[in-house]
Amino acid sequence: MLVPCLLLLVMLGLGSRSAVARQVLPGFVTEYAGDTLWATLVYVGILLLWPRLSVGRAAAGALGFSVVIELSQLFHPPWLDALRANPFVALVLGRGFLVSDLFCYAVGVALGVGIDMGLLSRSSRARP
Repeated sequence: MLVPCLLLLVMLGLGSRSAVARQVLPGFVTEYAGDTLWATLVYVGILLLWPRLSVGRAAAGALGFSVVIELSQLFHPPWLDALRANPFVALVLGRGFLVSDLFCYAVGVALGVGIDMGLLSRSSRARP
């Protein structure tokens, strides 16, 4: 159940950044959905790597990872900017710091917790 969820989040996140999405969705959604879904993706990714992790630890790990990535966007050494020039790396590392992204990450992790407690907990995934 985690892998399909991960793939769906990737498709929704990338789709939220598309030209079509900008034409049919409200600006608020296209502005913030990608960052919100990115943090949800991090949460689900952590569960994929550590399936027995408690909800609280998974949430703390996802939020911590997301905040560290966002704070790293305050630094622009040439080697890091060269990495960020790659579109695939930029999807993970981002390009520029935005305070609003921190709020999106909190909402995204909360969404991940909701998905985990609602849908994923019904799977065969063992939880302590």
